[in-house]
Amino acid sequence: MKDKVIFFVVFLGVFLVNSCGSRTSGNKQVFHYNETTGIATLDPAFAKNQSIIWVVHQLYNTLVETNESLQIVPSLAYRWDVSADRKVYTFHLRPAVFFHDNDAFPQGKGRKLTAFDVEYSFSRIIEPATASSGAWIFNDRVAGKSGFKALNDSTFQLTLKSPFAPILGLLSMQYCSVVPREVVTKYGADFRSHPCGTGPFKFKAWEEGQAMILQKNENYFEHDSAGMPLPYLDGIKITLFDSKATEFLLFQQGKLDFINDIDPSFKDEILTKKGQLRKDWQGKIILSKHSFLNTEYLGFLTDKNNPLVSNSPLRLKAVRQAINYAFDRRKMLMYMYNSKGMPAESGFIPAGLPSFDSSVVKGYSYNPAKARELLRSAGFPDGEGLPVIKLLTIPIYADIASFIARQLEEVGIRLQVEVIPKSLLLEQTAKSQALFFRGSWIADFPEAENYLSVFYGGNPAPPNYTRYNNPKFDALYDQAMVTENDSLRYKLYQQMDQLVIDDAPVVPLFYDEVIRLVHLNVHGFHPDGLNLLELRRTRIER
Repeated sequence: MKDKVIFFVVFLGVFLVNSCGSRTSGNKQVFHYNETTGIATLDPAFAKNQSIIWVVHQLYNTLVETNESLQIVPSLAYRWDVSADRKVYTFHLRPAVFFHDNDAFPQGKGRKLTAFDVEYSFSRIIEPATASSGAWIFNDRVAGKSGFKALNDSTFQLTLKSPFAPILGLLSMQYCSVVPREVVTKYGADFRSHPCGTGPFKFKAWEEGQAMILQKNENYFEHDSAGMPLPYLDGIKITLFDSKATEFLLFQQGKLDFINDIDPSFKDEILTKKGQLRKDWQGKIILSKHSFLNTEYLGFLTDKNNPLVSNSPLRLKAVRQAINYAFDRRKMLMYMYNSKGMPAESGFIPAGLPSFDSSVVKGYSYNPAKARELLRSAGFPDGEGLPVIKLLTIPIYADIASFIARQLEEVGIRLQVEVIPKSLLLEQTAKSQALFFRGSWIADFPEAENYLSVFYGGNPAPPNYTRYNNPKFDALYDQAMVTENDSLRYKLYQQMDQLVIDDAPVVPLFYDEVIRLVHLNVHGFHPDGLNLLELRRTRIER
């Protein structure tokens, strides 16, 4: 272990001489960022959270990927064909893609990727022995392992049980990264720390809990529009300090190129209440904002067969709608989040998705008079006779829950905020033991189906934590899944979203935003709605 630490320290000294101060070393361009939550694995079969997804995205490629506009574009596959019945997808692979060098290959040289690698990688995800957290993406959609088939070295075929319009979005997820069988076999469980992919960067070193180094893949297959090879950067250094305060200090000192999100403890130091940079930061750093596919919400359990529901006034739609009208989302965002995000006054589908249209899907805005009117119609004039309603939340959302409680009290709705650990809240919502709870839904892939599946009657909890069940909604959902035309499918999504909002099994709070603080000499560094860390076209100027 001691030798390993010495090697890592020496390697940092050679590869990153003086890079912390200038973020360059000689002619080397090294991008620095910190990951406060740590990195659990580099195996894409377990790419279940942002910290893993970010680094996996640098090391591997998928058949298809999303661009900045969240459109599906080619990656390892340069084109694909879809059968007339929309159940068979045939992918044609790029001819000159190579895995990174690895001792598992003859002479240690990375070999050419083939369609058999795709077949292996997808089969590995659904293999019970792998225990991949991404196995769900193929469940009940693909005809088992027989649904994955390499027709030859350059052609891979995916066969679905039935048409599923968002399948390409699923294939863009990091779970679907292509890995080589030989390397996985050689390292077994240790593949988590011996990754090998085809991505723009290759693994170099990792001292767990300290730092990780990735180096440029000189054999990467992509080029820019001028024919220059990608990536531009020579390497990436990821520090693993778990303190947001330390991270912010390192950014101030120029030792990190950017920080993702702003910790509540220093948001007022950087941002005005309107969400702009304060004067003493202007001209020194860039504030980058972008819609993030995350809807923050409160959820109601709606299964009337559950005693929690049958004995509660929340079983009444009018009461749930009154709660939706009774607080000011705009004021909440301004004072609690320094205007980070967009008030959720449309549907559950967030801003940033192509099917989002606030002129079509009408949600709830602040209207205390309407809230009182709904309470009267439900038999609770000014809240008279309405028992105290308990809202379950987690510690980091206690302040926002208290804000909502104070505003609800003004129309006669008394809310008791109970703060519990996140693990307990997840357990209670999964078991339908939480009547009124705080939740959030972050997109796994850029398609509104990801949000609407939360309300599909045939789905368990998760994702259907509210146990919402509306046959009309389900019929529209089933229709949307076989509708290939995007515009027609988006109209179906909007109809479904409006049904949900009208029935009020949820209280949408806000649509989230990616906020990044970036140094002025970082160029070509753009966020997207999935908040992927995209570094292929990033440059650092001296």
